Amino acid sequence: MLSQIQLVIPELVLLILASIALVLDTYSTSKEKLLTFRFVQISLLTVICLMLFLTPDVESHAFNNHFITDPMSVILKTVICIISLVVFFYSHEYLKEHENVRGEYFVLGLFAVLGMMIMSSAASLLTVYLGLELLSLSLYAMIAMHKESLSASEAAMKYFVLGALASGLLLYGISMLYGVTGVLDLQGISSAAANSSVDSNMNQMMVFGLVFIVVGIAFKLGAVPFHMWVPDIYEGSPTAVTLFISTAPKIAAFAMTIRLLSDGLQDLLTDWQGMLVILSILSMAAGNVIAISQTNIKRMLAYSTIAHVGFFLLGVISGTAGGYAGSMFYIIVYALMSMGSFGMIILLGKKGFEADQLDDFKGLAKRSPWYAFIMLILMFSMAGIPPLIGFWAKWFVIKEVVAMGYVWLVAVAVVFSVIGAFYYLRIVKLMYFDEPEKMSAIKASRGIRLVLSMNGLAVLLLGFIPGALMALCISALS
Repeated sequence: MLSQIQLVIPELVLLILASIALVLDTYSTSKEKLLTFRFVQISLLTVICLMLFLTPDVESHAFNNHFITDPMSVILKTVICIISLVVFFYSHEYLKEHENVRGEYFVLGLFAVLGMMIMSSAASLLTVYLGLELLSLSLYAMIAMHKESLSASEAAMKYFVLGALASGLLLYGISMLYGVTGVLDLQGISSAAANSSVDSNMNQMMVFGLVFIVVGIAFKLGAVPFHMWVPDIYEGSPTAVTLFISTAPKIAAFAMTIRLLSDGLQDLLTDWQGMLVILSILSMAAGNVIAISQTNIKRMLAYSTIAHVGFFLLGVISGTAGGYAGSMFYIIVYALMSMGSFGMIILLGKKGFEADQLDDFKGLAKRSPWYAFIMLILMFSMAGIPPLIGFWAKWFVIKEVVAMGYVWLVAVAVVFSVIGAFYYLRIVKLMYFDEPEKMSAIKASRGIRLVLSMNGLAVLLLGFIPGALMALCISALS
């Protein structure tokens, strides 16, 4: 039992620290909630250290195969904590500027991180669902927390209703698989899927449950046609919440995808492969085309997210370890780019003003050449322009799909990628070739200026040395 508990020490410590943060928040009297914020940052740093120094390097199972610790889970959980650490820093700056700092935001964020960590180490259908619900419930509350905002309340209600529907569909698929196989752990389901080829009735029932599993995954990723919530949530939520939703939870959704489809249902590859091909094409098409007509940058980035999900799915479609590694690389890079993009919106905003319109970026090169350059790096990377890291992310997944013989699918992806470059380049045009509507200086703390600069430069530097991150992803999925 002690050896099994050792595997979940990071999760147990995070649970304890999140509970302590909830109590400490009641004693944090300052408007900026510095006590809560600093404790949350220390908590995430503590968990990162535990992940790096106490977690075993070999694959280990605990609690009757409901929990797994392997290289993939360690890397994903570490990245989730690092991303959340930076996101909370951006968020605190945003909430402080708008005089709306609430300790509940950071406490709920810690519980959401705990849910994501559970999803990353889920080795059974039960733990997948528990981690997903812990994450979802935390996000519902984070969006609805700003009840004085009508748009935030509306966004929370939409997300809650659609999220409940998606969770119900996923749970129905889980119940179908459990009813057919009689087991919950993914190893047992994998064995049952391998044996289903000799039993046509069992195979049909498993494929029937698989459909609902894929629907649940597609909703969490925001893939078309299950994307309805993404634009409204991104636009309606406060930027601090949108920033969080657009980064770390996407990595957790990748973990859920790999756990369910690769670890549990790899032998049904031909069945879920066709479903993902349709989801991928629809997501790339709808995301890139609809984003062109957007004037709100948060809504534009929402459709950009949908398009990136289509590209991310290409690696999963390949059904190979290399393809999964490519998707893992892609989702980590996307989280880094999205974090920087929303960080720029926070940088340009101020009390009573959200810099969420494209016109707010007009003439930014004249107001602040350095941050115009940072935004240029982020937009070029999202568009997939070499040698930035966004280009390598697309290159790696495309390479794996070509190796599997899906040349026509790659051609479709490249066409939509070229279409998608338009709305990214439009922001560059606004920054460098349009006159600013006002020449006021950008007022922001030294901390957010430094972190945002490091964020943008990381996107640039990783483009020149993508091999290190890719090797890490390959080692995790080998």
